[in-house]
Amino acid sequence: MCGTCGCGQEDEIRITKPGDENQHDHVHSHEHEHDDENHSHAHTHTHSHNDGHEHHHHHEDDHGHHHHNHEVGREVVLEQDILHKNNLLAERNRGFFEARNIRAINMVSSPGSGKTTLLEKTITDMKGDIPFFIVEGDQQTMNDAKRIEATGAPVVQVNTGSGCHLDASMVNRAVKELDIAENSILVIENVGNLVCPAMFDLGEAYRVVVISVTEGDDKPIKYPDMFRTSNICIINKTDLLPYVDFDVEKAKDYALRVNHHLKFFELSAKSGEGMDAWYEWLKEC
Repeated sequence: MCGTCGCGQEDEIRITKPGDENQHDHVHSHEHEHDDENHSHAHTHTHSHNDGHEHHHHHEDDHGHHHHNHEVGREVVLEQDILHKNNLLAERNRGFFEARNIRAINMVSSPGSGKTTLLEKTITDMKGDIPFFIVEGDQQTMNDAKRIEATGAPVVQVNTGSGCHLDASMVNRAVKELDIAENSILVIENVGNLVCPAMFDLGEAYRVVVISVTEGDDKPIKYPDMFRTSNICIINKTDLLPYVDFDVEKAKDYALRVNHHLKFFELSAKSGEGMDAWYEWLKEC
């Protein structure tokens, strides 16, 4: 358990197709290729866990005492190791996607930015052009998966319990449930969180960060890692611009300071304004 960000226990992970909610055989500990004793969520920020993992790194003094700075050092090593193993599995995912010409998109945002509505609209408008497959990530509920299922797109829900992000292992398992067609787009809607998902490569070809005009236009400098690691920034809910204090150009400027390669789409999934440019990118990506 990560006391700083709320990452949960391995056995909380549930991968479910809509309609299978009453089947409990999807509850499992997701399998990273490392010792079972190591917890499977990692973060590059430095903090101390008091969860009994001290025996993995031997920094005791001659009397067997644990000093605080050694504990911090142990955590950093453990977290780097877990991220390394995540990245190895992410590369395996990426190879699978590339071999089948599956364009994988990791869609990230804070809660309430409109990711699911954007996906619903996109799938509905483009289902004749591109086959979509969706992995939905949330801490609890099948709500978003059911919304996506109503569009006709195959979808699997990953519930992370108290975990605050998807990782490469969860995506690997979810993809096995989806049977994704070649020459398609896989959209992985990550857990709403602009911090921890930035650290975990899922094997995606593109990372798309969604912000909305109902949030602060300083989001990119408050959460720079997410914007630094993204390829696309969607500014959603532009239909509300007359009613909110959000400066689009300021938000774009902040984002470009963090990542000058970012490509922007300003749109409203509700009104349809600006969606055509997003659709063109999806056809060409």
